[in-house]
Amino acid sequence: MTRPAKPDREPLKLLFVKLKHIGDALLLTPTLVAARRQYPNSEIWVVVREGTEGILAGCPAIDRLITVATTKNDRRGLGSLMHDFRTLLYLRQQEFDYAFELTDGDRGRWLVGLSAANQRCANAHNDGLGGWWPGRFNRLANIPRGEGHRVEKDYRLVKEFLPLGKEIPPLSFDRTFAENPGIEDKISDFIVLHPGTRWIKKRWLKEYWLELGPRLLKETDRVIVSSGPDPDERDFARELANSYGATRAASTDGQLRWAELAGLLFRARAFVGVDTAAMHLAAACQCPTVAVFAYSVVDHWKPWKAPHEILHLGDKLPPRGEGQRPAKEVMEKLTPTQVMSAVERQIRPAPISGD
Repeated sequence: MTRPAKPDREPLKLLFVKLKHIGDALLLTPTLVAARRQYPNSEIWVVVREGTEGILAGCPAIDRLITVATTKNDRRGLGSLMHDFRTLLYLRQQEFDYAFELTDGDRGRWLVGLSAANQRCANAHNDGLGGWWPGRFNRLANIPRGEGHRVEKDYRLVKEFLPLGKEIPPLSFDRTFAENPGIEDKISDFIVLHPGTRWIKKRWLKEYWLELGPRLLKETDRVIVSSGPDPDERDFARELANSYGATRAASTDGQLRWAELAGLLFRARAFVGVDTAAMHLAAACQCPTVAVFAYSVVDHWKPWKAPHEILHLGDKLPPRGEGQRPAKEVMEKLTPTQVMSAVERQIRPAPISGD
């Protein structure tokens, strides 16, 4: 039985479920911040995939962060199913006032639809939310999925049911949660590069990264090459740092936590990379960003409410779908000269000696 709705602004217990990639988790933070502002005494719980929780460490709007087991190649084993079942039983005990399904997938729907929350909310627009599912949700939105930034997608769904403000906040990684990574902590004039990505379709050409580094070093004292923990990414980051010169470049070697990378980004003069979670973290840290996009949809994934410039073919981009040209052929048209020009427009002024 549905409990009576609480009065506006009375403390609420809110659940947000988003079981996607690392960057997607960070893109939820403006909605969480807005919910906290509107309901300052409420309790906010978030459920994400294991391995994505670290990038939420800087969001003070979260009271409780829960992870579910990650899946391999979208396949769920018995252990993952049992973990989800235990998580569901735990969530059902919490008596949430509102639960929001933001994954757009069956796994998130199970957790929210069976959560026993008073108001179980999901988006029903154009995704086949039929059959058994509508009966599990008592609040359904009808928001087109292909419109606007992915931050706006989450925000609009929650705003359908909670009176959030009109202005969507920036991404959240509070500077007080950033950590000193112990890399280049005695210098303040540096640029962060993040060239690696597991998505082949997002990669910029290796020879372009090799060319870009020496150009950047004409604008800054140091270049720090960031990477994830994947062995190939770490090897690539070390290769670039070595090519730029050991005295003026360093690799993070995939060893930094997100809070430590944030510690660098808050101080860096600029961030240069591709469409990755690190790019979104740079936006959360308000680090001027230059990013190279191939087939990523700029309006969906560009840095949110932060200084940035995107290199992208736009109207000249080859058609998607059948016959689509490889991303490498797209990326090779976005040259180091273009990227360097964007960096010169975006880079923060060099710090004054002694600051």
